[in-house]
Amino acid sequence: MSKRHLLKTVVALALTAGFATAQAQTKPIKFQLDWRFEGPAAFFTLPAAKGHFKEAGLDVTVDSGNGSGGTVTRVASGTYDIGFADMAALMEFHANNPDAPNKPVAVMMVYNNTPAAVIALKKSGIKTPADLSGKKLGAPVFDAGRKAFPIFEKANKVSNVAWTAMDPPLRETMLVRGDIDAITGFSFTSLLNLEARGVKAADVVVMPYADYGVKLYGNAIIASPKLIKENPELIKAFLKAFTKGAKEVMANPAAGIETVKARDGIINVELETRRLQMAIDSVVASPDARKEGFGQINTGRLSLMASQVSDAFGTKTRVDAGAIWNGSFLPSAAELNILPPAKK
Repeated sequence: MSKRHLLKTVVALALTAGFATAQAQTKPIKFQLDWRFEGPAAFFTLPAAKGHFKEAGLDVTVDSGNGSGGTVTRVASGTYDIGFADMAALMEFHANNPDAPNKPVAVMMVYNNTPAAVIALKKSGIKTPADLSGKKLGAPVFDAGRKAFPIFEKANKVSNVAWTAMDPPLRETMLVRGDIDAITGFSFTSLLNLEARGVKAADVVVMPYADYGVKLYGNAIIASPKLIKENPELIKAFLKAFTKGAKEVMANPAAGIETVKARDGIINVELETRRLQMAIDSVVASPDARKEGFGQINTGRLSLMASQVSDAFGTKTRVDAGAIWNGSFLPSAAELNILPPAKK
């Protein structure tokens, strides 16, 4: 064997061994979304599709969800390592399960404001929160906006509201039919659902909680206490890779939607691109997010939310804000500086 051939063989073996070692070091992570593969899921499908998680030594499986409450429960049970869920749902789980051994913890804020809103049709005559008094509202019983409505109600002096419950697919249909006067839901979901039912955006009144005195946080990345204890570096790696992907999604939403379509081929690309952009503008790159910094929280605001959720949700015990959040795994402030320029 010639020296050149021997050298090539040695190099090939070394590369193979290095690849095998890298593969062996790739840590599997089971991640669950809060909902289906819709526009905002791009924040997670893009870093997975583009290999950002792989580059960080992670083999991340991104699965759809069926509501934040379910995601919290599945991370608590150990079925999933990391998830994406509403902070109010996480607080409710903590306060209603004080003795649970594995209560998930929020490690990064993504929706700095809750997307919850009250939505009505202009023809109803509802223009402001004050017009909701005495009206019939509708939403699924587990809807985040419905559960937090007592906070909105108190902040805006609304009274005598009657509630109608329904399955999620019927919410906007019942509003269009006139069975109810208004609904609660995520603004970027219900508005587009109404358009799909033939309602023009100009004919819809949207009252986002964040614009009417309700400064609740929205969805955060949550992690299991087992993972936090046993492999904190893995959480850091996940958040760093996620942040890299989130920056790319906000810079080019269309590219993000392509990775969502790869997971669910029947999505309406135009509609989901709009949904993603609405989420970015209203809850991810909101004025509050710019003030506090992407991924981060204000401890005073979190404590107020904990108190409000305890009251509004009627939890078994009071929510302990200190047990809900752990920001020690976040990337540096410079790495988190990813929000696009504010729109004028």
